[in-house]
Amino acid sequence: MVVVVGSSNIDFTVTVDRLPQRGETLLGHGIVQSFGGKGANQAVAAARAGAQVAFLSRVGSDSNGDLIAQHLATQGLSRIVLLRDAAAQTGVAMILVDAAGDNQIVVVPGSNLHLTAADVRQHAGLFSAARVLLVQMEIPLETVQVCLRLAKHHGLLTILNPAPASVLPPEFLRMVDILTPNEREACMLTGATDSAEAARLLAREGVGTVVLTHGAEGAVVSRGKEAIHVPAFSVEAIDSTGAGDAFNGALACAMAEGLPIEVSVEMAAAAGALATTGLGAQAAMPTRADIDRLRRTGVRRVPTRH
Repeated sequence: MVVVVGSSNIDFTVTVDRLPQRGETLLGHGIVQSFGGKGANQAVAAARAGAQVAFLSRVGSDSNGDLIAQHLATQGLSRIVLLRDAAAQTGVAMILVDAAGDNQIVVVPGSNLHLTAADVRQHAGLFSAARVLLVQMEIPLETVQVCLRLAKHHGLLTILNPAPASVLPPEFLRMVDILTPNEREACMLTGATDSAEAARLLAREGVGTVVLTHGAEGAVVSRGKEAIHVPAFSVEAIDSTGAGDAFNGALACAMAEGLPIEVSVEMAAAAGALATTGLGAQAAMPTRADIDRLRRTGVRRVPTRH
């Protein structure tokens, strides 16, 4: 089983011809309301990829919280602990997507910032039957830290998607078995100007494995001085929203199955690519059958670096 602890949001996605520059007003072509939040996205992605998933999150006692509760109940999750908060509204994300599928995102965390370390301790039983913890950073840092401690206590493999990125102390990083930053996040975590150097620094701080995601360039699995490039799959992308979450969810699923890290990252790369072929985050998360099909028949991109 995969335990996911993290955020739940309602997303509002606006399509535009191009992303706006500073101070610029653009006209959009339409707006779509959908379900998001990195935690919920990754939980759904892991379940679609074939994992049993337990998900812990917090939403408001509002209509958006009701919508999320109703939606998650239909997503094939094995266990859902959705706490309700009377003092904060459900998290919301505003997303702009351009004609190339690139995006800009602003998140109002709301109730996600009220998911506490005490909440996690109260539901520590979720960890006892699991093999993998998957957690992100749209919830308080103290809550993430308690998740990692409980996971290590129960012998789980820990995956941290450090988004949004912030500087993390070494004692925090030493509890992470697999860290999955993109290039910018890796540099923000370390202060390095080069993602390869950032990966080496993170390994020096005690992270077991760094999986650096490079979008269309694929991913690099880094273990100190050893680095393995896993190419991306070539697809017709229309919206990159949630692609990283699909990657992380599929990676957690594969690691829970005991697959080797290189195979797991290839499966994650296929899931991330497929997620860009549909609109929205959770709505575009691929099934295991789709992931396996792309791995068998898909075209790998020729890398321009690494």
